[in-house]
Amino acid sequence: MLAQDFMAFHEASRRNGIILSFGGDLSENVLFSLGEVLKLRMQQGAADATVSKRVFSIFVEQAQNVIRYSADKLVPPGAPQGGMVSAGLIVVGVENGRFFVACGNEVPGEHVPALRARLDHIVGLSGEELKHYYRERLRQPADEGSLGGSIGLIEIARRSSAPVEYDFQARGDDRSFFCLKAFI
Repeated sequence: MLAQDFMAFHEASRRNGIILSFGGDLSENVLFSLGEVLKLRMQQGAADATVSKRVFSIFVEQAQNVIRYSADKLVPPGAPQGGMVSAGLIVVGVENGRFFVACGNEVPGEHVPALRARLDHIVGLSGEELKHYYRERLRQPADEGSLGGSIGLIEIARRSSAPVEYDFQARGDDRSFFCLKAFI
């Protein structure tokens, strides 16, 4: 039964255009390794170099968001920021002839309203407005509690060929499962 279950999962992934998928504990080291695999897969698929770079950039931004902001996180004592290990999912695939990168992870429930407001704002901006907003945010200090430059979501939106899609699913334990999908 085990082989049959895994074979069904593998076939379903192929039918759904999945190029790369990872679910579990994600760290900077794992991100680096997955990035190498993604580069090979993109080369093997003979994807356009510009598109491949955009897919890779969005993949890295989304994986870093999982690592930095997942509510399910392990931080070894004395570990630098890059030493975090966080649980989440990341998937790269092709849907209707376009590449997509999607990620998911649990976030603290109290972070949802601010994150939703930020994403609503970003999704509502035109390409030119995104460029202006990005430049504006670069000149400002990072948001309180941010583990990066507070521009990752803007970067994802700028490199996407369509507005990013996102959703939150309340879990009932003061956490929500957050999903983000970007098309390239």
